[in-house]
Amino acid sequence: MKTALVLGAGGFIGNHLVSRLKKEGYWVRGVDLKEPEYNKTEADEFVCHDLRDYKICERVVRFDGHQGNFYASVPDQYRLPFDEIYQLAADMGGAGFIFTGENDADIMHNSATINLNILDAVHKFNLDVEGELPSGHPKTKIFYSSSACMYPEHNQVDPDNPNCAEDSAYPANPDSEYGWEKLFSERLYLAYNRNHNIPVRVARFHNIFGPLGTWDGGREKAPAAMCRKVIKADNEIEIWGPGTQTRSFLYVDECIEGIRRLMESEWTGPVNIGSDEMVTINQLVDYACEIGDKQLTKMHITGPLGVAGRNSDNNLIQEKLGWSPSYPLKDGLATTYAWIEEQVKLQSASV
Repeated sequence: MKTALVLGAGGFIGNHLVSRLKKEGYWVRGVDLKEPEYNKTEADEFVCHDLRDYKICERVVRFDGHQGNFYASVPDQYRLPFDEIYQLAADMGGAGFIFTGENDADIMHNSATINLNILDAVHKFNLDVEGELPSGHPKTKIFYSSSACMYPEHNQVDPDNPNCAEDSAYPANPDSEYGWEKLFSERLYLAYNRNHNIPVRVARFHNIFGPLGTWDGGREKAPAAMCRKVIKADNEIEIWGPGTQTRSFLYVDECIEGIRRLMESEWTGPVNIGSDEMVTINQLVDYACEIGDKQLTKMHITGPLGVAGRNSDNNLIQEKLGWSPSYPLKDGLATTYAWIEEQVKLQSASV
């Protein structure tokens, strides 16, 4: 049985990833500050801990056998590396959290600290058990979730022709401190790969959405925000900016498929995991209105926007993995809309 450690397992993508790994027969430990908000985790073992604490990271990267007792004293014979680690833990959110500038210090500090801690803990653990493992035992493979926010702002000023090909990352010029931290951490993982022979896989996510994700409170992504606004609206809907800014949005199941394909491959990346179906924010609103069978007036207001245009370039993932996301945005949005509509009803009933 393969073993996996999912960091950020209480979050949206991590929660879905745990479920996928369990379906594939993995033994899974999930770690996060909190458990999933909308369902019960399927992890064999879920522990709530702060990965900014280095001592916690030293402990979580060590698999202690299938007894699944994180807090028990672990005999030396159970000090094994996980087969795979998925590092999705980060301080993040939608445009209302990322682009205001008010959270920059926390975003950079918290996420960078987690990545520094995990990589150093894995490296030291590898040295600690070196010579104890059976001959040929593979080192833990680590997946790192970067973001399309690391792409240069100057390549995304034309909403109709953004350039987000993987080789366009330099000269670097992300439009947010969140993007700068992601770029730094990409280089950090690749440096540990080169200098300490830790196998890593790096992917750049493009706006992942779907059920079980944050849908209110300020950290939600655009698809969830628009669904919520349409569901709650009677006559009009507020949109930040002109609505002509372009994006692509990837349904969460496709994201998980991309992660797993990259991890099963022999390729390090970085690679985009995103949809290349580009839409304007106005179009996204129109889709949500169509799904909800509503006719609403768009009210354009001042708000954080990010870059003018962003779309996943999927040429490299198609070349390297023989696969790229293809699930239609409308289909994923319809499923997400129905789920958020149910959450709104539950919220209203509890008031």
